Amino acid sequence: MAVYLDHAASTPLRPEARDAWLAAAELTGNASSVHGAGQAVRRVLEDARERVAAVLGCDPIEVVFTSGGTESVNLGLKGPWWAREPDRSVIVLPDGEHHATLDTVEWLVAAQGAEVRGVRLGPDGAIDPEAFAAALPGAALATALVANNEVGTVSDVARLASAAGDAGVPLHLDAVGGVAHVPLDFAALRGPGRASGGLVALSVSGHKVGAPVGTGALVASRYARMGAVLHGGGQQRGLRSGTPDVAGAAALAVALELTAAERDAEAERLRILSERLVSGIRHVVPQAVLLGSPDRRLPGHVHVLFPDALGETLLFLLDHSGVQVSTGSACQAGIAEPSHVVLALGYGDREARSVLRLTLGRSSTAADVDTFLAALPEAHRRAAASSARAAARS
Repeated sequence: MAVYLDHAASTPLRPEARDAWLAAAELTGNASSVHGAGQAVRRVLEDARERVAAVLGCDPIEVVFTSGGTESVNLGLKGPWWAREPDRSVIVLPDGEHHATLDTVEWLVAAQGAEVRGVRLGPDGAIDPEAFAAALPGAALATALVANNEVGTVSDVARLASAAGDAGVPLHLDAVGGVAHVPLDFAALRGPGRASGGLVALSVSGHKVGAPVGTGALVASRYARMGAVLHGGGQQRGLRSGTPDVAGAAALAVALELTAAERDAEAERLRILSERLVSGIRHVVPQAVLLGSPDRRLPGHVHVLFPDALGETLLFLLDHSGVQVSTGSACQAGIAEPSHVVLALGYGDREARSVLRLTLGRSSTAADVDTFLAALPEAHRRAAASSARAAARS
């Protein structure tokens, strides 16, 4: 059986979430119907909304169920943009954001006349709070990752949200990669007395916490001004029209509850496994460099630069040995690209192509780590030799 070390991409479906999905999927009725069957489905939907709200620290009315992280990010960015003050056109965009954010902002620039005001990352991959605050005045909106999806560094989102509130700028937080490991309290991050500025939206995705793929949510502040991406029946406060996926909502609620209940114990278990993994990598490949923050990082998240070997080659060799990992770089239309996050950290194109992202999760064991470490020496030797041959030919 293959060893799976790519939990940041997608983690296994929880049996409890599967059972909740199946139970809700067997119900007949539309949650918008007024008859008994419809209202029975409605009760399941609203129960899921309340449970998700309890985990994320928001009001139930603020939970908008979506088809996943990408849709949540799109609504979290386009919604505030379309409701902005007409004289504001700047989007504050930190370096190293996920492509769901980067591509959405790129569309807003091309199609809506938005302007981007960038914010540098620190050397550990965290968003610089002072640089972020300095970029906010006069902006239409701002966005930020709770935790960088490649290097795993957790940013100080409380400071980012406070700065956005002080500047009166709506802020969207992408918590898709962070929600499994970082406790989030939307109301506390938003703070008291905010009008349209400060934290207004937070994105999460189901398959990062053991819910089915195709489930997710956006927390949209009840006080925020937001436009809609989808139009139709006006369901979910008019922000997300369409018949809600009640089964998906029920599964997401269960997965988020279990994740929150297990978080502390699981963080410690993954931290121990990660230390074992990092120590083993350094023993096998002493020149390997651990990227990201050494202490403010997602547990189980290991992002490594191998200076003398391409990450893509290592990935394929490890996969052939039964170990599944990620390069951590975007793959657009089948073409591997250098990691934009590694480039944002100040490394060159070559280094940005020479990384592996190893992410542990609920099903990971010490045996999985040891299997990877056993396969690494030969994979690295062959990948380094391949890189040396390519360099000699160039």
